[in-house]
Amino acid sequence: MHQRLKGEYEAICELNHRSPFELLVATILSAQCTDVRVNKTTPALFERYPAPIDLAAADQQTLEELVHPTGFYKSKAKNLLKMSNQLLDDYGGEVPTDLSDLVKLGGVGRKTANVIRSVAFGLPGLPVDTHVGRLSRRLGLTEEEDPVKVEMELNPMVPQYERGEFSLRVILHGRQVCFARNPLCDECILNDFCPTAFDF
Repeated sequence: MHQRLKGEYEAICELNHRSPFELLVATILSAQCTDVRVNKTTPALFERYPAPIDLAAADQQTLEELVHPTGFYKSKAKNLLKMSNQLLDDYGGEVPTDLSDLVKLGGVGRKTANVIRSVAFGLPGLPVDTHVGRLSRRLGLTEEEDPVKVEMELNPMVPQYERGEFSLRVILHGRQVCFARNPLCDECILNDFCPTAFDF
């Protein structure tokens, strides 16, 4: 599966960022929101708060207004303030690389932590979003619904340093071909071995 997807997609994260910190902010904002919307929101945010020390001192209401377009703006603003203060207090203003440290940060679960590890640091990490979960079930790789359980089932199937790229390519395939409704099975490069191909 990954060999075929490699030939089709460049493994790129579609969230615009210039540093691990910017990727962390963008990924927190991407919860229940499209990457396109996040990318329209972050330039003004990064201009105003370019580093953890700036974001940690932000006024919550101002922050809420800036992240409003991404939805759930009150909790996202709260998480961004908490996360940036934790970076300053516990990690010298740097984004940590260990999964156990990342998931302690405000607004960061396993999926976000794996995005940061794989995209920002080139470390093993397999983020499971809705696309990765859906395609993995359709292709018979797992029957699990819980993202953490899906990740645990997929990890042994993918060489550890390819896990991040695998996830990115599956996401792109899910966005462009294997839609939740009406997937384009006739155009899919995996349709000869996908057990659910042409079932829709």
